Amino acid sequence: MSFSASIITLFPELFPGPLGASVIGRGMAEGRWRLETTQLRDFATDRHRTVDDTPSGGGAGMVLKPDILARAIDTVSPEGDPRPRLLMSPRGKPLTQARVRELAAGPGAVIVCGRFEGIDQRVIEARALEEISIGDYVLAGGEVAAMVLLEAVVRLLPGVLGAAESHADESFENGLLEYPQYTRPPLFEGREIPEVLTSGDHGKVAKWRRAQSEQLTQARRPDLLK
Repeated sequence: MSFSASIITLFPELFPGPLGASVIGRGMAEGRWRLETTQLRDFATDRHRTVDDTPSGGGAGMVLKPDILARAIDTVSPEGDPRPRLLMSPRGKPLTQARVRELAAGPGAVIVCGRFEGIDQRVIEARALEEISIGDYVLAGGEVAAMVLLEAVVRLLPGVLGAAESHADESFENGLLEYPQYTRPPLFEGREIPEVLTSGDHGKVAKWRRAQSEQLTQARRPDLLK
């Protein structure tokens, strides 16, 4: 069974967006993964298709209503659906390559894209939504964040990227940032390709790349070395 992603959003027209291009889009066309979107407003009950209300206790903005969102989730992900239910949120746990690999090994995901000031806490708890953040900043909504998550996951699916070794040495896969990459021409604006990379000695190349990864990680992301 292919990886199946279901998106609950107020803006289904944003999808597939970049997910429909390059190797990710080709993987979808080949049936290696599936994407469906659900318009949250379809589950509103009034003629204005209202999905939000003012925050309890006062404050700016609006909050997505729990009853409407719960109906959408229950429809998209009925009882017995093995897929995790994710909520893209700046207060969620940071998305890591380890979590990406876990998701890629599973049946798919149901992703809720928040808007406005967020969603009612009760539906987060009642529907066991796993809150995930893609960084320490705030977006207008969860749609772009959902695309980031899905691109990271889908590229790991069998047959999407190509050979498994294509991503084996990438940043975060082995706990380090990726080493610098070079290609022809051998001389560019006075800068040469490091001699070790053209030596033909694969052992020396591997040692050099490991050292470069360690140096870059120490300089830019020392937290990864902990």
